[in-house]
Amino acid sequence: MATLLQIDFPFTGPFGQEMSAALADLARSIAQEPGLVWKIWTENAAEQLAGGIYLFTDSASADAYLAMHSARLASFGITGIRARQFEVNEALTRLTRGPAA
Repeated sequence: MATLLQIDFPFTGPFGQEMSAALADLARSIAQEPGLVWKIWTENAAEQLAGGIYLFTDSASADAYLAMHSARLASFGITGIRARQFEVNEALTRLTRGPAA
């Protein structure tokens, strides 16, 4: 069953186009993660938050990514990481045109 992973954390920027330019190599790396179907990048400059919504093929892949990514963020000095996992109800998601696995 597909697993959705939601992560956000305090982030002082850059945001917008500057974020896209600065993190393009990181995005390419994330795209290669085992079990990753897609990632939606999230940012909120007003609240100084960034993160993403990820769809993984299974919970083991999501767990492995979360452990690796949390360690990477911590190595950058980022604390206050919030993460939640959800199983995807694919039948209902398809009915509402969601991008399920």
